[in-house]
Amino acid sequence: MDIKEKVGGRIRELRHKLDISQEALGNKADVDRTYVTDVENGRRNISVEVLEKLIVALEVSFQEFFDSKEFK
Repeated sequence: MDIKEKVGGRIRELRHKLDISQEALGNKADVDRTYVTDVENGRRNISVEVLEKLIVALEVSFQEFFDSKEFK
């Protein structure tokens, strides 16, 4: 599993915990829903700026985001 898949999987996991759709997350983060889909599926090389927007929208810190078994 590469880093894009790990980041995408973590975003999906946290989005499901919030029980929100990809569209709702995209709206909260000010990114397009199709972009969220591509990121979650490991098809996008996400920028640090967009990653920050998504982490804020997911209501976690960077530390919480990366404190996952995928990143250990």
